[in-house]
Amino acid sequence: MTHSEPRPHVVALIMAAGVGSRFGSDKRRARLPDGRTLLEATVDNAGQVFDRRALVVRPGDDIGALLRSAEGAKIDVIVAPNAERGLAASLGDAFRHLNGTDRTSDACPPVAAAVMLGDMPWLRMATCRALIAHAATERIVIPRYRGRSGHPVLFGRDFWAELATLHAGEGAREIVCVNRQAVLTVEVDDDGIWRDVDHPTDLTSR
Repeated sequence: MTHSEPRPHVVALIMAAGVGSRFGSDKRRARLPDGRTLLEATVDNAGQVFDRRALVVRPGDDIGALLRSAEGAKIDVIVAPNAERGLAASLGDAFRHLNGTDRTSDACPPVAAAVMLGDMPWLRMATCRALIAHAATERIVIPRYRGRSGHPVLFGRDFWAELATLHAGEGAREIVCVNRQAVLTVEVDDDGIWRDVDHPTDLTSR
């Protein structure tokens, strides 16, 4: 994509409906060394690159408590009623919401949704920009660093209906596998694509 070409419109779908049982508490509120919570850092960083952000949460979550900053007022919220059934169920809820949302008034509807995890604050925004540059309705864009794939994964709009059928499981891996011909892997220099937080020691360790 040249500098004269418009950047594809991609919505960031930030997955924050998990229980995080291995962490021992609500890791979304865990503090990073800079004072922000884990989720706030992820949401704020995404706001530097993506035109629109949608935060996927559990029923009963207090958004004001999760996002204390003003950024919380600038983000769409999607409640995943099936969140207790795992990531795939939350993804299904999220894409059913996206598919059912009327975008007829949007002069530039999203060509893709970037599935991000709410516990990955070290993801470089340059990586996101590189992925967005390859976004297309008929494409699935996946970052890879040192032979290992990670997030965000950008799903073109052509796959949203299929993602909306998810009800259980670990995620969208099967949809990626059956649509290999549509997958574009982008090599990046960023361990943030798979550096997440499962335990309190992960907050500061490298």
